[in-house]
Amino acid sequence: MKITGGQIVCESLLKEGTEVIFGILGGQILPLYDTLTQYPQLKHILMGHEQGAAHAAEGYARATGKVGVCLATSGPGATNLVTGIADAYMDSTPMVAITGQVGRPFIGKDAFQEIDITGVTLPITKHNYIVTDINLLAQTIKEAFYLARTGRPGPVLIDLPRDLQVESTEFNYPSKVELTGYKPNINGHPAQLKKAAKLITEAKKPILLPGQGVLISGACRELKELAETAQLPVVSTMLGISAFPATHALYFGWLGMHGMAYANLAVQDADLIVAVGMRFDDRATSRVNAFAPKAHVIHIDIDPAEIGKNVRVDVPIVGDARAVLAALNKLMIPLEHGEWLAQLSEWQREHPSLAIREAGEVLPQYVIRQIWEATGGEATVVTGVGQHQMFAAQHFFYDKPGSFISSGGLGTMGFELPAALGAKVGRPDELVWCVAGDGSFQMTIQELSTVARDSIGIKVAIMNNGVLGMVHQWQSLFYGQRYMATTLSCPDFVKLAEAYGIPAANITCKGDVRPAIERAIATPGPFILNFVISPDENVYPMVPPGAALHEVIEAPKKEVPAWSRRNTP
Repeated sequence: MKITGGQIVCESLLKEGTEVIFGILGGQILPLYDTLTQYPQLKHILMGHEQGAAHAAEGYARATGKVGVCLATSGPGATNLVTGIADAYMDSTPMVAITGQVGRPFIGKDAFQEIDITGVTLPITKHNYIVTDINLLAQTIKEAFYLARTGRPGPVLIDLPRDLQVESTEFNYPSKVELTGYKPNINGHPAQLKKAAKLITEAKKPILLPGQGVLISGACRELKELAETAQLPVVSTMLGISAFPATHALYFGWLGMHGMAYANLAVQDADLIVAVGMRFDDRATSRVNAFAPKAHVIHIDIDPAEIGKNVRVDVPIVGDARAVLAALNKLMIPLEHGEWLAQLSEWQREHPSLAIREAGEVLPQYVIRQIWEATGGEATVVTGVGQHQMFAAQHFFYDKPGSFISSGGLGTMGFELPAALGAKVGRPDELVWCVAGDGSFQMTIQELSTVARDSIGIKVAIMNNGVLGMVHQWQSLFYGQRYMATTLSCPDFVKLAEAYGIPAANITCKGDVRPAIERAIATPGPFILNFVISPDENVYPMVPPGAALHEVIEAPKKEVPAWSRRNTP
């Protein structure tokens, strides 16, 4: 029996386990959308903008571990996906983007809304396809999902000419994929594993440094076993937050530009770095030639291109984090690092990076801490990019794997709202908080229409300081307070929410913070809280550009009381 190209797409999506699609229709993808009416088991969520569709697919993928799927038409529909595709590429998020294309006879003739989207996305996809033979369509979709989810995950794009969507052929879905030259290495080399175990056993000041690759591979249990067996203090990357429980005695925060000062000091004084599923990006290492100068480096990553790319590596291990850590654990013996752990605890007391000063006004740090306390840590937090992102990363303590979702490598403002709704669709029974900046929130604010129409029950905390906060901070600290193009014109977010039919509240007093958070949690469906904060509230610690990790700027001493997360309820 012959079926159309549109039906082949839908049947293939079902065979890949797809349940939800985020998208916007248009002329060149219309035949596929018409076919979707025959497949009610494929839930389609209409977004306000194609960028939102891509970010929602990202949020869904990161919340579920499944491949996120988004749809767009040709021309501007396809190009509007680009930011989300690039974000997924930088953060290794499994995603399949399907775009409409002009009919095959018109390709290359500058037809209405024609764009070479495969050419545009070549540098920001793991692979992409334009399908010109309907007999290759099923095979292409099978390959796309296989590539998106295996090895180092990433986005794959499939471009579908309009006439191919209505053409018919026999449907035979492949049972497996064989791609010449693509065989991700899962198991680490035995000799390298033995070298790693020896270095760990001999180290006096080791640091275990997990990144998001631990979360992607589902290796959190194996990571915890290694840390506890060898008594390794753990310092994560920002995207590695939640790979190891934040309230565990061995966890000493995350490193980098806005990481904890004591975490940066630990890395700089370490004699061994065991890096797992991270890529030593500049925000983590700061000045590379001054990074961990005393340390040997073990680097475990499934992508061989990342090993040795940014820092020297003594023991490279190419493989899946879960498989490698499981094998490494078999070689480990119980170890003690009492003196080293005591030193880290002392630095933690001397450099209270997570302290919140006493203040009468609403502080963003206080807001995040109150969300953590009100939820008991039982929430998924999704952020955009900017000061609010750093406050959310610092002051909510993530014990559950995958409970912190943010844009890392690309640093995409506007990620939070669509990604949060995608995460909520993927985790319908969990509490999902969208932590936003007033500038970042407005970049994809149209997705409130999606939240309202589909009653997607996210809770939104807007940190409203009236400026582009992170750039404002840089101008304050490094550009002589010459403020240029950072002051925002914000709408009344409460009135705007009410216009969409979403309950909301303004919070201007510290005493109203906790009651407002509890009200939002208790209210079914979505709720928006607009926290009015000072534009001069900076994120500390901060490593200045060009400085080494230990050359960190900390909050003014007079404003910071002694504090430890371990003596806070």
